[in-house]
This record gives sequence, C-alpha cells and structure tokens, in this order.
Amino acid sequence: MSEQLPKPKVAMHWLVAIGVIFLFVSSWWMLSLPLPSEDFTYRQLPFQMHKNVGITIMVMVVAMVALRIVKKRKQLQIKKSRLERLASLDHLLTYFLIIACCISGYLSSSFSGWETTLWWLVDLPAWSEENDDLNIFFSDIHLWTCWALLAVVAVHIGAALYHAFKNDDVIDKMFRL
Repeated sequence: MSEQLPKPKVAMHWLVAIGVIFLFVSSWWMLSLPLPSEDFTYRQLPFQMHKNVGITIMVMVVAMVALRIVKKRKQLQIKKSRLERLASLDHLLTYFLIIACCISGYLSSSFSGWETTLWWLVDLPAWSEENDDLNIFFSDIHLWTCWALLAVVAVHIGAALYHAFKNDDVIDKMFRL
C-alpha cells in the first residue's frame, strides 16, 4: 500500500471538483433564465451564487498551488516517468485554467456594471465603470477557458479511470479521508 495523501489535500481536491461541477451546471441554468424585468427579478441570485463559488474556488486553488510549491521545494528532485510528467502537466493546466476562468469571470462581471458581493458580506471592487467592450472581451476569455478546463477535466477523469483499472492505489488515496 502506498503513502496516504494528507486529508486536507484530498478534501480540497474534492471541494474544488464539486465546486467546478456546480459552476458548469449553474452557468447553463443561469444563462437560460430570461432577462430581468419587473415580473422576473430573481435572476441575480444564481449569478451571485455562481460568482461566490467561483471566487471561493479560485482562493482554494491558489492555496493548493502554494502548498504544492512549498512541498516541491522540500522534496528531492527525482526523475519522473513520462506518465508522472503528464500528470504534473494536467495538474498545472487544471490550476491555470481554473484561475483563468475565475479571474476572467470576475473581470467580465466587473465591467458589466453588476456588483459582486462575496457571500453577501464583502463588496469586491469593480475595475471601472460599465464597459461593454471589456465585458464582452472578458466574457469570451471566460467562455473559452471554461471549455478548455472541461477538456482538461475530461483527461483528468480518464487518467483516474486508468488508475482505477490499473489498481495502483492512486484512486484509494484520493478517496481516503
């Protein structure tokens, strides 16, 4: 049996995974809602929840990256196999794309004129007044980085299935809390 992963690392992995799933599902739902009107005023709630979860996920991923950097400095440099290098690349791309999705989403929202209040407690600053061109620019970045993230997550799930069929304890480590 291989070395067990730290429980906080496993918990953060699954919280981020659940959060990313929520963000994809909520984005499809909230974009299907009609535009706000006098008869339809509750459209703001799903958007605010989406932003709250997205910013929280970004903070968690930044913490995960920081912990990974600190741990890498402590480890001796050992030669990694080709699959281990691919796994590292997958993690790097996943972290980068999650952060890019979250930042571009926040900037798009900032330039849309809609306020962002993190968990209804902290007002986050808008970067300028409403600007349709920048809103569209960052919305496009948000859209394409999210689709790229979905592709990388599919590879990540494929790798998890590979380890499940290989029965090499990787899956056991990721489900052990």
